[in-house]
Amino acid sequence: MSDPIGSVGIEGQAGHNLPPLRLHVPEPPARPGESADFTHFDIPPAGAQARPDEACPPADMRDMAYGLVRVLDEEGQAVGPWNPRLPAETLLKMLRYMALTRAFDARMFRAQRQGKTSFYMKSTGEEAVSIGAALALARDDMCFPSYRQQGILIARDWPIIDMMNQIYSNTGDRLKGRQLPIMYSAREAGFFSISGNLTTQYPQAVGWAMASAAKGDTRIAATWCGEGSTAEGDFHSACTFASVYRAPVIMNVVNNQWAISSFSGFAGAESTTFAARAVGYGIAGLRVDGNDILAVYAATRWAADRARANGGPTLIEHFTYRVEGHSTSDDPSAYRSAEESSQWPLGDPIARLKQHCIALGIWDEERHAAMDQELAELVRDAARASEKNGILGHGLHHPMESMFEEVFEEMPWHLKEQQQQMLDEWKAAGL
Repeated sequence: MSDPIGSVGIEGQAGHNLPPLRLHVPEPPARPGESADFTHFDIPPAGAQARPDEACPPADMRDMAYGLVRVLDEEGQAVGPWNPRLPAETLLKMLRYMALTRAFDARMFRAQRQGKTSFYMKSTGEEAVSIGAALALARDDMCFPSYRQQGILIARDWPIIDMMNQIYSNTGDRLKGRQLPIMYSAREAGFFSISGNLTTQYPQAVGWAMASAAKGDTRIAATWCGEGSTAEGDFHSACTFASVYRAPVIMNVVNNQWAISSFSGFAGAESTTFAARAVGYGIAGLRVDGNDILAVYAATRWAADRARANGGPTLIEHFTYRVEGHSTSDDPSAYRSAEESSQWPLGDPIARLKQHCIALGIWDEERHAAMDQELAELVRDAARASEKNGILGHGLHHPMESMFEEVFEEMPWHLKEQQQQMLDEWKAAGL
């Protein structure tokens, strides 16, 4: 007797009239040597995305996870309901912070190539993600960044020489060489210690936000990760807790198209947006043009106001592009088209804001060139001052016994013994 649906035989075996099963393996649109192609992206015009009320239920804003919040159009005009209508002073401050971040990156990249430090990671093309968010948050809100949000510290006016000291792990490094370069920690700036293990900061941010709410405080938390690490368990655990307890937290996913050399499709980009992760958890979700600093600012301010009004968490996907390699240890030409950065359809965040400021009549090319020169000299002078405290290759910058210190409030007896043993052996060896 034949199977009525033709799929399973009388002995429970698969029918022979079906095609063999196949796995889908994600493939980027262009490989090295091929022409860059972004035609598969649906980029809506600026101003087309509606702006829901900050108190609306997450279920009522489902479509927001599939659109794209944009403010700056192709002519540099700010349009639509998400336009934050910022004063000229704030716009020029945004421009300066982004330019300073890029100048800082350029100097530290050069320092690594000169052998002055072992490692560096640039944020070129992604400056709007950190600067826009930092200016939209309150100064005492706690940020739980990943390793490409150095712009948060810069936008909070943290001394760049302190950041350089940490990169060089020199005598001026407040962390005493205990962190990899660029993994800053600045409690006074509301900047939680960076971890090289991706997305560990997500549960930490949600926990901090829950504690703030439990204490009846007014401060909220914000956290960042890349699109690739949304596949990590920490991301989903954090989303569960944030949703269940309506934690006052903003969860930022920086979709820069590449997780080191793995293109975003391996994290699910071919199936849906990363903002859509919010839908299944009952969290408000926004998808934002990450190269439009006004859109980033407006979305972050919306999410911050929502959190402060006990409306719960918001997940924001920042749709952007990583112009440079993953780090100084990476060669992107080995896995992606050389044309990609120039063909990226959303442009450069600094150039777009500069165009907007010129269109408003508050800026011009001459002042921009002068600012770039000023910032390059500012960063150069800070680097020279920092390098006087030591660079890679100058030997140990901190006493060896310091490795035992500041781990426990009171050092336990066995660590005291080990520290003394090490000192005795070094003394005996004449070191």
